[in-house]
Amino acid sequence: MAHEPLSQEDVLLEGFLALDTPEGFRAELIAGEIVVTPPPDGDHEDYIELIVQQVYRRSRTDMQFSGNKGLKLGRAEGCPKDHVIPDGTFAPRSLRLYRGADPWMPCQGVSMVLEVTSTRPQADREVKRRCYARGGVPLYLLIDRDSSEATLLSDPRDDDYRRRCTVPFGKPLSLPEPFAFDLETSDFL
Repeated sequence: MAHEPLSQEDVLLEGFLALDTPEGFRAELIAGEIVVTPPPDGDHEDYIELIVQQVYRRSRTDMQFSGNKGLKLGRAEGCPKDHVIPDGTFAPRSLRLYRGADPWMPCQGVSMVLEVTSTRPQADREVKRRCYARGGVPLYLLIDRDSSEATLLSDPRDDDYRRRCTVPFGKPLSLPEPFAFDLETSDFL
């Protein structure tokens, strides 16, 4: 039986999905590029924990959090679908979105993704921002350690966000519904 020839996109996606990365590393397929990231440093994880703690304590909507959830997003022109693992993914607890989900799940139902800059800060600022917007993720929270700023991006359209709110560390950052609280950033200093 003859098979359809695989496109370059299909070959890239199959190769990516077959990767066996070392423990602690994570591989992502972002805008047609395979990116392998080493385990994060302790400060990176501290920022994430500070945010998760506030969301659990202060969010108007009870949230679930995952620090390792693979998301299938949209696709850049000429590329397979993006496969990204955010530093954090938040979804309403009532949805139980992670229960029974495949390793790479669609992003429908996700309320916010979180990235803390590390080894490739420009990817978090630019490339991943476009990935999350293409996927229609409503909120993207970027903690930029190099500039000491927290940025909330919202209103995704096509491959970017239409709204951006940036505050320096030490100032509160307002998170809209379903969170509806001011994220304190003074502990980031």
